[in-house]
Amino acid sequence: AEYMWMENEEDFNRQVEEELQEQDFLDRCFQEMLDEEDQEWFIPSRDLPQAMGQLQQQLNGLSVGDGHDSEDILSKSNLNPDAKEFIPGVKY
Repeated sequence: AEYMWMENEEDFNRQVEEELQEQDFLDRCFQEMLDEEDQEWFIPSRDLPQAMGQLQQQLNGLSVGDGHDSEDILSKSNLNPDAKEFIPGVKY
C-alpha cells in the first residue's frame, strides 16, 4: 500500500504539472492586470517629478508688473464701457 502512488505516477505528474502551469498562467494574468492598473492610476512618485519641473519652469517665467503698463492696456482695451457690472452668481 505504501507504493500504490507509483502505479499512477505519470497521471500524478501530469496533474501536478497542469496545476503548476495553471498557477503560473493565473500569476501572469494577475501581474498584467496590476501593470495595466498602474498605468491608469495617478502615481505621484512616477507622474509628478516631470510635471513639477514643468511647473517650476513656468513659474520662473512669470513676473510681477510694476503697474506702468496698466494705462497702456486700458487704452487698447475692447471692453464695452456701458456693460453691466459683473457680479458672480447673478444671471442676467
